[in-house]
Amino acid sequence: MDVTQQRALLVKQSDKMALALTDNQLDTLMAYLQLLVKWNKAYNLTAVKDPVEMVSRHLLDSLSLLSFIKGPRIIDVGSGAGLPGIPLAICRPDIEVTTLDSNGKKTRFQNQVKVELGLSNLTVINGRAEACTDEPFDEVVSRAFASIADMIKWTHQLCRQEGVFLAMKGLYPEDELAQLPSGFVLKNSHSLNVPGTQGARHLMVIGRG
Repeated sequence: MDVTQQRALLVKQSDKMALALTDNQLDTLMAYLQLLVKWNKAYNLTAVKDPVEMVSRHLLDSLSLLSFIKGPRIIDVGSGAGLPGIPLAICRPDIEVTTLDSNGKKTRFQNQVKVELGLSNLTVINGRAEACTDEPFDEVVSRAFASIADMIKWTHQLCRQEGVFLAMKGLYPEDELAQLPSGFVLKNSHSLNVPGTQGARHLMVIGRG
């Protein structure tokens, strides 16, 4: 499947998710995908190698968060190759997106993406979550970063008092929710629909109780 067909797949599947993406956003998402495919060959940024699979498992999975992101400042912790932070920054130019990862190869890739795609609303930090003391954010996002308890332990200082943690999970994480740290509660949970992927996807919205 060539790039034109990959873009057509992205359009078709994003329509199923009722995402109103502009042509410019679609083009920028595809440019990000091509950079990811290129860099992945040399730096092993993600275990997913097939560009078609990347459309669903990386781009669409990240964009399933769009309707839940409020901003104006969010941080994506354990961002890896920039997921979900970079797709969110592309589709929400009105909010400030920070991505955080301790792997230098991955943050170098993200910085290259920022430059090549002109993402002025994206800030990339190379470091560990527990050592990051940036001004608190409205939302702390993670996708397969850690258990919910560890996520909160390592990133609680990054979330405003009234802010929320958005934890992307597969199956509904009953065991993890049973171990929420004191002072934190599940505010909401959502089942995420991601066409082209197998298995359940859930979003946990956690805040201070």
